[in-house]
Amino acid sequence: MFKPKRHYLALSLAAALSIPAAVAQQADDQQQAAPEDMERILTLGSRVNGRTATESASPIDIISSEQLVSTGATELGKAIQMTAPSFNFSTTTISDGSDIIRPATLRGLGPDQVLVLVNGKRYHQQALVNVQETIGKGSAGYDINSIPISAVERVEILRDGAAAQYGSDAIAGVINVTLKSGDTSSLSAEVGQTYEGDGENVKVGLNIGTTFSNGYFNGTLEYRDRGMTNRAAPATLEATGGQLIGNWWDENGDPVVRLHIGDADSKNYYAWFNSGFYLTNTTELYAFGGISQRDGGSAGFFRGTGHPRTIEEIYPDGFLPQLDTEADDTSLAVGVRGDLPNAWMWDASVVYGKNEFTFGSSNSANVSWYYEPDGNGGIYAETPTSAFDGRLTAEQTTFNLDFNGTVDMGTDLLYLAMGLEMRRDGYQIEAGDPVSWSYGRTNDPSIVIETDSGDPAEAGIQGFPGFSPGQAVDADRDSYGAYVDAEYYVTPDFRLAGALRYEDYDIAGDNISGKLSARYDVSDDFSIRGTLATGFRAPGVQQIYYSQVLTNIVNGTLVQTGTVANDSEVARQFGINQLEEETSQSASIGFIKRFDSGFDITLDAYQITIDDRIVLSEPLTPDVGQEFADVLEANNLGAVQFFTNSVDTKTTGVDIILSYPTQLAGGSLNLTGAFSFVNTDVENINSVSSLIPAERIYNDTQVLRLEEGQPGEKATISADWDKDAWHANVAFNYFGEVKGKAFTGIEHTWSSKWVTDVSVGYDFTDDFTVSVGANNLFDTYPDEWGDDGIPFSQAGFKYGWETLPFGINGGYYYAKAIYRF
Repeated sequence: MFKPKRHYLALSLAAALSIPAAVAQQADDQQQAAPEDMERILTLGSRVNGRTATESASPIDIISSEQLVSTGATELGKAIQMTAPSFNFSTTTISDGSDIIRPATLRGLGPDQVLVLVNGKRYHQQALVNVQETIGKGSAGYDINSIPISAVERVEILRDGAAAQYGSDAIAGVINVTLKSGDTSSLSAEVGQTYEGDGENVKVGLNIGTTFSNGYFNGTLEYRDRGMTNRAAPATLEATGGQLIGNWWDENGDPVVRLHIGDADSKNYYAWFNSGFYLTNTTELYAFGGISQRDGGSAGFFRGTGHPRTIEEIYPDGFLPQLDTEADDTSLAVGVRGDLPNAWMWDASVVYGKNEFTFGSSNSANVSWYYEPDGNGGIYAETPTSAFDGRLTAEQTTFNLDFNGTVDMGTDLLYLAMGLEMRRDGYQIEAGDPVSWSYGRTNDPSIVIETDSGDPAEAGIQGFPGFSPGQAVDADRDSYGAYVDAEYYVTPDFRLAGALRYEDYDIAGDNISGKLSARYDVSDDFSIRGTLATGFRAPGVQQIYYSQVLTNIVNGTLVQTGTVANDSEVARQFGINQLEEETSQSASIGFIKRFDSGFDITLDAYQITIDDRIVLSEPLTPDVGQEFADVLEANNLGAVQFFTNSVDTKTTGVDIILSYPTQLAGGSLNLTGAFSFVNTDVENINSVSSLIPAERIYNDTQVLRLEEGQPGEKATISADWDKDAWHANVAFNYFGEVKGKAFTGIEHTWSSKWVTDVSVGYDFTDDFTVSVGANNLFDTYPDEWGDDGIPFSQAGFKYGWETLPFGINGGYYYAKAIYRF
């Protein structure tokens, strides 16, 4: 194996932060696939006990592949949630596509206010827009689970505003996923299920790494089959006499389970790679990326007998509509990097990413198709029970040209990084089958279609009505950016770093962001660091172009309701302006303390204010005001909602990381404590339209979710013990209380909970390890919703619906094996 001689800083987080080579060299040595005189370093700084890069001027967590695997989680988002307290991965159910792509957040902000990178390059966003009553409503963030755990070498989390270095989205911080590149190969397998006997999980992963004289290749294949879970309670519905969209009791008048509340069924396929080829001793051609496909199956609301939505000739006992989804991801990065004179380096790359989200319905019906008059005095009496509902596609192509190096200032070196970026973001909505969205076969609202009971027949397939040709879109947006950042040691103990970035977007306009960081090493074992930064987030193409307008019955009349695209003329008629960028100001201060015993502590306090946050308004009806009602009527609309720059927020918090290595029973013991305290306040609500009062465009329900929907306190206390062939881990995860009032209008608090995870592993040989474990060992569940949730708590939502940070599956046990070769 080679002995690296040269420190080659790829422009990942380390380069953008201008970390000196002497600091970056403290990274772990897994990056071994390089020629004799080169070393690729894709890290943020030094690691302390596998947790925190304490040499940086900003707070950074580094989570190794071993730590991710030891959590027992089979999906990357959940594994990060169990190791990084500032990261939240909220569980959703009966929330359409959000059941498959769950919202991932950092520091209590939105899913689209954290930037995700892969190998230091910008990753593409998801096509799905969170439009249901979930965390991150109105946002389209990053699909963390599109990256397989088997391909990940480590995850680096920069807990600091970084828009001046990386551009849009990096308000809360940056998550960088580093792919494996070493020459070690492995085959892993895992099986598990919940204590209740459902949620069967099977995962098989193959990672093959190889090095050759001029480069390396690492490839990953992974398959995961996650079975559904269901924690729905019997639908007692005492308050409504068994009625909720028809009769929910059985033929004997007894309560039965009618809903599917829990994890969706999901089959996952991945193929990823990471590679490099050294054209010369100083120039590398690299490529990485992958494809993933996830097929999901979830459910909507039960339709009972005796209701106009239920065609009893097809479903004599009622029916539960099924939502069949498919999330497809493609990602490819190709670049060349090399040396320049005077120890400077360059990196040119093109990254393409695409996310497609396909909606389909089954076990359903279009009532208007069934009861549509056939022209001969009768009705057609038929409807498809499944349909293609449409497809959302988000594409992103990014070109980067980056340079970094040093300038001799006489007394010391000035470390510089600078670069250019050009990006194109595209968004498409493909219309579904006519049966998925239309009113009868001709979609003619003048035709009177009534059910057997004489009620007006509703349009579209039930569960998830499809996208109509009127919502179809194929649009894109260009942006351009340039940045420079610098780092200088004023004295050997005092370091200053600054960054400046300019970006110009076709639609949102231009922005200049800046960042100034400082670190002072008071002594060898005590340091102080802090940052002042401005940032921004450009509106996503999803928020600009997304629309879904449905035909519903309001007061016996067919009208359209739904989300109106921000770029439409209809939005202008309601006084809704074109979306602008969100802007932020952030400040943080912290310290690092190291003790001779090996005990380390880092504490960082921060404040982030965001102006003009983009949110999805409430559905607005004619009672908003007469002028508003007139515009609704003129457009044959019954209710509308919009994406608007309507909210100003302030977020404050503290992150604390503790680490202590010691000995126990003849083995090594690593103790870690990680704590996150965060609070968000909505300081202003701006209507942006003279037709809509501020309290209507973003009401108390949405404010409460933004302020209290995510845990204000989150902690992980873990112990890792190794002795000879034995390995053991125990982790105590704390989730603070959350609040919500969606669906019922009644505020409810779900109290804080501790969740315990354990695992034990044994090395049968140096290459073969078997382990068993349990997540949520003591089978902890959220509080029951109770009377505050009526009628939904009596329909089956025993534990709530809106804000469930650790889910409702209860305990899960598993066994897994890994063979290295």
